[in-house]
Amino acid sequence: MLNIKKAENSWRDFQAEYIARKQKKAFFLKAAKRCAGMLAILILTGVLGFFSVNAYLRFTADKKNDPARSLQQADELTDPDDLGKSGLSKEKLTHIISTTPFSKTDKNIFFVNTPEESYKITTSIDIYLQEYLLSVMEKLKKLDRGKPQQIALVVMEADSGKILAMTGFDLDNPDTNPCVQNYPAASIFKIVTAAAAVETLGYKPQTPLYFNGNKYTLYKRQLKDVKNKYTYKISFASAFAESINPVFGKIGKNSLGKIQLETYADAFGFNQIIDSELPLVSGSFEIGDSDYHLAELGCGFNNDTTISPVFGAMLTAAIINSGNVMVPSIVEHVTGSDGKIIYKNRKSTYKTAIRPETADTMMQLMEKTITKGTARKSFRGASKDTVLSTLVIGGKTGSLYNTEHTIKYDWFTGFAAQKDGNTKITLSIVVGHGKYIGTRAGTYAKMILKQYFKKNDDITAQL
Repeated sequence: MLNIKKAENSWRDFQAEYIARKQKKAFFLKAAKRCAGMLAILILTGVLGFFSVNAYLRFTADKKNDPARSLQQADELTDPDDLGKSGLSKEKLTHIISTTPFSKTDKNIFFVNTPEESYKITTSIDIYLQEYLLSVMEKLKKLDRGKPQQIALVVMEADSGKILAMTGFDLDNPDTNPCVQNYPAASIFKIVTAAAAVETLGYKPQTPLYFNGNKYTLYKRQLKDVKNKYTYKISFASAFAESINPVFGKIGKNSLGKIQLETYADAFGFNQIIDSELPLVSGSFEIGDSDYHLAELGCGFNNDTTISPVFGAMLTAAIINSGNVMVPSIVEHVTGSDGKIIYKNRKSTYKTAIRPETADTMMQLMEKTITKGTARKSFRGASKDTVLSTLVIGGKTGSLYNTEHTIKYDWFTGFAAQKDGNTKITLSIVVGHGKYIGTRAGTYAKMILKQYFKKNDDITAQL
């Protein structure tokens, strides 16, 4: 298993400390001017004393050359929680940006005017990647045959939750952002089932499993624990990589059961509120009364379990991020009309879904999906590609018709990490094919990874 190093962002750290010191200096200069005009007013003596003691403590911390302490204090000066009435809450920010067309523009800075204030909103959008995806969307819209009814693509930093690109369209609802809409999760839920099997059943990639009948059907007779001359033997890793429904149906119904399925759906964050400034909900997961429904849920062969592309990227982040699911964000910071920062994004963990060793096992399963599983055709030639060969790539595919059988949902969620670098991202794509099946979700994933990491290589070469 490759050991993916944690990011060492020394340049950003230097910049952050430099800016923090400038902000601290400006703070004290303004404080000194205010205090000079009020020295004669005895009622403010206590306030002046407070600032004097606080200034002394910060000065002595700097004298001791403690950069970590100095940077922490500088962050406190710009922490929205310390800004009082001038601070902007996440709830209010969500309302302010609710109509901002993040998925339809190639900008990463937005200006929003309200009756109370004018805001400058700086986002985490990677303009280079966003422009590329928008150009792909425009070409798709011009197709006569193979144009999807719906499509959504999300790219996210795995260890921070920052959204780097987000776009797509829905022909029936052109004003919506399809990246935050929920669709049937299909076999993407096998990620949850497989993780539960690793942790509670002790499954390993080589654990032997058995099934009868077709790989992609789920009849009640296929859920019986029988072995006969028609039985196929397969490893756990291959069952995941090939997305075999009867195997995961039996795991859900016969091995895990209701309590474990609910427990791990909860651990990954289904049916919960996501504390993000984005207007999105988590995945939907509900268990019915029948045993057969447990099998349907375990393998994803149902229309009840739903996720959005953003939530799909979150699920995959748990695998590449040692089990941690990060809160997704798109806003870096917000300034008011006076130029002061009134909101600053803070990286936070949404859920710790699984143990790190479970995440390592899941990475092996998802890598096999790319090399020998359901995504192998989409990623054909990746091992010889000058960009893709430098990456560790894993994924999970899923496909399912809607209840009316008019749209076939085609999923890919996955991750990529540099073998000799620090960058690691997750991506999630859903394509709602109409009458004709066009480009598959896995193909878009390959295109995105090549474009994003090619840009990173170009930037590195210029430094």
